[in-house]
Amino acid sequence: MQAVLNFPDLSPEVFSISLFGMEFALRWYALAYIAGILIAWRLGTAALKRPALWPDQTPPMKPQQLEDLITWIILGVILGGRLGFVLFYQPAYYLSHPLEILMIWQGGMAFHGGLLGVVVASYLYARRYQVPVLSLADLIAHAVPPGLLLGRLANFTNAELWGRPSDVPWAVIFPGGAAQDCPGVVAGMCARHPSQLYEAALEGLLLGALLLWMAYRRRAFHKPGLVMGVFLAGYGASRFIVEFFRQPDAQFVSAGNPLGLAWHVGGYGLTMGQMLSLPMIALGLWFALRARRTR
Repeated sequence: MQAVLNFPDLSPEVFSISLFGMEFALRWYALAYIAGILIAWRLGTAALKRPALWPDQTPPMKPQQLEDLITWIILGVILGGRLGFVLFYQPAYYLSHPLEILMIWQGGMAFHGGLLGVVVASYLYARRYQVPVLSLADLIAHAVPPGLLLGRLANFTNAELWGRPSDVPWAVIFPGGAAQDCPGVVAGMCARHPSQLYEAALEGLLLGALLLWMAYRRRAFHKPGLVMGVFLAGYGASRFIVEFFRQPDAQFVSAGNPLGLAWHVGGYGLTMGQMLSLPMIALGLWFALRARRTR
């Protein structure tokens, strides 16, 4: 028998209470969002209070302004994440059920859509309050990875977004009929890559440590756009790699396309996550190289 790991006895809910005949629960995923935003706020405030980190000893904004910006960002994450999921992953379904687009409590958020929402919200904020756009982008980018780390850990706790079937020693037997739907494997014995933890390590720990080192040790904020560029390229590369181990969304999998490739020729191609990550890598490298050439 192969050496695998059983999924730990974890509940997707931190706690739940009953009030007036209704059940209210705090889920780990919601807590991850809240904690990620609070950590980003603290990191951003700390960076803004250190003028030496910024060009001409001048932070792009005051710490007090960051609280207003976070409100804009939260709206960008929710609206962009939801619309990104609708447009990138299940456009046909939501075209037939348009009212369900608003039902975000049923799940369905896309990181790439959330990122676009943050970009739009931050750009509009910067234009309205005359904040340097690239320095603002650097500030936001260096504070994002802790939220990504917590979000991926919450995905693992929820036993969702698991990886492809595998026999590696650290493969996990995730609960649920969908996770156990492996051809030729007895139900209850299908082990999969814990791809959520792969993403947590790459997007959260590794990328976060790199950006903090760049900001505080290498004076990267002095080259506006550099931190943002490294974040975009780093996240895109991390996601591109993890997609080789992550189970694709069910709507992309078929008898003739078991790997769930959104684009393929002759059996070779890219998943939707990889297709969305390639522009991030290219754009991130462009911003990073442009920033390094700027005096």
